[in-house]
Amino acid sequence: MNLSREQLATAVRALCADFGHDYWQRADEARAYPHEFVDALTDAGYLACLIPGEYGGMGLGMREACVILEEINRSGGNAAACHAQMYTMGTLLRHGSEEQKRRYLPGIALGELCLQAFAVTEPDAWSDTTRIRTFAERRGDRYVVNGQKVFISRVRQSDLMILLARTTPIDEVEKRTAGLSVFIVEMRDAGDAMRVNPIETMINHESCEVFFDGLEVPAENRIGDEGRGFRYIMSGMNAERILLASESIGDGMYFVDRASDYASAREVFGRRIGENQGVQFPIADAYMDVCAAAAVRDEAAREYDDGETRGEGPNMAKYLASRAAWKAANVAMDTFGGWGMASEYGIERKFREARLYMVAPVANNLVLSHVATHVLGMPRSF
Repeated sequence: MNLSREQLATAVRALCADFGHDYWQRADEARAYPHEFVDALTDAGYLACLIPGEYGGMGLGMREACVILEEINRSGGNAAACHAQMYTMGTLLRHGSEEQKRRYLPGIALGELCLQAFAVTEPDAWSDTTRIRTFAERRGDRYVVNGQKVFISRVRQSDLMILLARTTPIDEVEKRTAGLSVFIVEMRDAGDAMRVNPIETMINHESCEVFFDGLEVPAENRIGDEGRGFRYIMSGMNAERILLASESIGDGMYFVDRASDYASAREVFGRRIGENQGVQFPIADAYMDVCAAAAVRDEAAREYDDGETRGEGPNMAKYLASRAAWKAANVAMDTFGGWGMASEYGIERKFREARLYMVAPVANNLVLSHVATHVLGMPRSF
């Protein structure tokens, strides 16, 4: 598909116009998954934007994927309901076998299969991925998986899961990053070997605990070589950080748009509140921060499309975008005053959603540590 970024943004914006504030507010209040919205994105081909045309996808790049998610959030929606179908492609497309791609990608592109679950995080390891305990033991032509994952989103809406597990105990490897392997789990066949418990959170995010008890996964569902999964999963994580930065940028622009419109119309003491520097300057300041984060995101997306594998750009984009969005969220709340707390305006819902990316999928303090250690060459702080 040959679309400019402006044309793509306009098309996504038009789709989102059919799912306005009332739609998202009802979903939030009911803690409901936005099936209708996700189905519309799927039918339009946007969730398959990174899948090559030979497998039925749009054959676009990371930069175009960023446009899609940014516009969803700028419209007042929440792309977290479906973003994993994009960033899991970082692992499957770059490291999956040709047989795996032909087996799964056409169904994903058509919407017949849903790949939304990305199972890495564990309750004892948290951000130290090398310390995960979920173990996949090789038994003949299959692996048997036992363990637990936590804060795994959209498990109940997915047919497939990308799973990271240990295949060699950590005390038997020379490097902590060795001995990890990645699998495609067909969850419809899991039965009682996989148990899912929803986690109630401050936002409508469909996050779950997942328990594996003797889950059998065919060896042919392992992605790449056994023991090299950490490198493979990083492709997905780098894509995730760039795409989630785009959602934060969309959130930031949502808040700036709403705040500037409200400040230009709202009159108090016989004058529009936007005429006051104390109101307009913070909005302008927040806008510039969002634009700066977008520039870093754009560069990270370009490098990713060019084959760059370093985490520097994706992590910095996620950090800067999440901070800019949270700053804009607070500015919007200040601008709206008491009405910002009222659900009918949508600010409080987006305010809650924007806070998530300060701590997930990686805490911003860990991004600081990554940049200090791996970019600036300083000693580890922990």
